[in-house]
Amino acid sequence: MTTIETNTTPMTNPTHTEIQALGEQVTKASEPFNRLQESMHSVIVGQDKLLHRMFVGLLANGHLLIEGVPGLAKTLAVSSLAKGIDTTFQRLQFTPDLLPADLTGTLMYRQDKGEFVVHKGPIFSSIILADEINRAPAKVQSALLEAMQERQVTIGSETFPLPEPFLVLATQNPIEQEGTYPLPEAQVDRFMMKVVVDYPTRDEEREILKRMATTTQSNDVSSVMESTSIAEARTLVDQIYLDDQIANYIVDLVQTSRTPEKVSIELSEFVENGASPRATLSLTLCAKANAFLDGRGYVTPQDVKDMAYDVLRHRIATTYEAEAEGITSDDIITAILKYIPVP
Repeated sequence: MTTIETNTTPMTNPTHTEIQALGEQVTKASEPFNRLQESMHSVIVGQDKLLHRMFVGLLANGHLLIEGVPGLAKTLAVSSLAKGIDTTFQRLQFTPDLLPADLTGTLMYRQDKGEFVVHKGPIFSSIILADEINRAPAKVQSALLEAMQERQVTIGSETFPLPEPFLVLATQNPIEQEGTYPLPEAQVDRFMMKVVVDYPTRDEEREILKRMATTTQSNDVSSVMESTSIAEARTLVDQIYLDDQIANYIVDLVQTSRTPEKVSIELSEFVENGASPRATLSLTLCAKANAFLDGRGYVTPQDVKDMAYDVLRHRIATTYEAEAEGITSDDIITAILKYIPVP
């Protein structure tokens, strides 16, 4: 990817010509991501939404919480992403007996040297798949979430930065709740998005059968871009124009999740807590990343709508009444989107 000379400050009141010029830069810079998606589809059937959200996470510098039953190619998708951008990947299987040091690393005594040496843990990789994060005890979850937030790890008295890019994709199984440690709401908020992975369509499942019903499978993905390209793309994402009306639209959506009585009294009975200001920032960045992947230098209301469910669904806590009536956070988001006028 060609290095792009640009400021990191977003444009304010740009001219049509400036937006058009930025759009041309974005179109060129987004081409490697299109090639990456094509390369990943050589081994993954369907799951377009999951792949897209992983790209958004990379561009917006945020982590993903992925919910879906086993067997939906989540691990394959994450490992393919790491191969496609030629960077390091680690899968961490979370279990009840896991310790924080198993993730971050520890000090080991070297008898031949007579001193302690640092042994870094598997978290020192660019892309992490934290499998079944809700099966590990709270102290292990906290160690991971602290590393996600601070992007550094302390071992003994030394602090080590984590590599760039650093993306955590944590999975949890929605079916099995026995023997799990649900993530506290404050910690779930640290994930930029919660992506729900659905079953494949009939045609997709037929294609899966055609490709993979063999005793030996090839999961080789060609490296089509360098990890350094992501930092350059992020600079452009920051430049993407966000009109004041779109900014107000984002704020109104998040604010209404905290005051659902504006929509209806009935809706307010289903909402325990609304989304935090972190949701406002996340929705803005994800909308910009969505525009980038679409080859545009500006955000539209549809970008906001497309990303709203993934950014907000884990940040809106529902009441027992909502659970009793089968009302989910997605239903609440739908009601809010219908209520707030589109600019």
